[in-house]
Amino acid sequence: MKEINKIRAGYTEGIVSIVVNAILFILKLWAGIVTGSIALVADAWHTLSDSISSVVLVVAVKFSSKKPDKQHPFGHGRWEQIGALFIAFILAIIAYDFLRESIFQLQNRESTQFGMIAVVVTIISIVLKEALAQYAIYIGKKTNNASIKADGWHHRSDALSSVIVLIGIFFAKKFWWIDSVLGIIIALMLFYVTYQIAKDAIQKLLGEKPDDLLVEEVLHIIKLVAKDNVMPHHFHIHNYVNHQELTFHIKLDNQMSIEKGHYIATNIEKKIFEKLQIISTIHIEPIDYDHEMD
Repeated sequence: MKEINKIRAGYTEGIVSIVVNAILFILKLWAGIVTGSIALVADAWHTLSDSISSVVLVVAVKFSSKKPDKQHPFGHGRWEQIGALFIAFILAIIAYDFLRESIFQLQNRESTQFGMIAVVVTIISIVLKEALAQYAIYIGKKTNNASIKADGWHHRSDALSSVIVLIGIFFAKKFWWIDSVLGIIIALMLFYVTYQIAKDAIQKLLGEKPDDLLVEEVLHIIKLVAKDNVMPHHFHIHNYVNHQELTFHIKLDNQMSIEKGHYIATNIEKKIFEKLQIISTIHIEPIDYDHEMD
């Protein structure tokens, strides 16, 4: 997907999310007040938190789309990871609050009372929130945008909380404790999703080891381009979200001229960009040199 489409997709997903969540917040809050359901009121505020994360998403996309400048020569793409971390932080707070409230309700043997209005509103919420989740995760994968994918998981977390409410509606009269137990289960699921989102964002911020498939593709390209045995090694990938940069070393004959060595390295760099759209930088070493970091 082209860069301009990626930016537009981020804005569109964020704005759609804000509008839908605002509507659902009003519906849930109204249904909770009319039926006297504490669970629905709490679920309404959970939905409102999705709007907050979507605002964060729009801001992150705005910052990450800025062009490289003197202070940031590699661009601002990592704002997407920062946005994903912020969303993970919001999810963690929601999960903790959900867990705390569920345990408190279980300890006090409290049951939840619902009405038909609650059933209708909850079903509408589940359908719309899962649709938003599918949309955001799809766009996130297409654009490789971590914060959009994180926002999609946030939508799904709200859909799951609504599923809890719906299950509680049908079984609350038979099992007074079911709402509390399911609340604890979903809270633990949310903590796991938070961990996955944060882990992915932190790995990209700290730097990643090139995966084996990428290294194999690069080795294949080198073999096609270089007639000499260049012995590539010491691979490092630098992920700036909007683009990637690869650095590695090659070993050349000690007697080879600087001009020929430069020619070989440049041709490899060009072919890597042509095939993989990755900017590469190659360090040349004598063939008998032992690199201490290998």
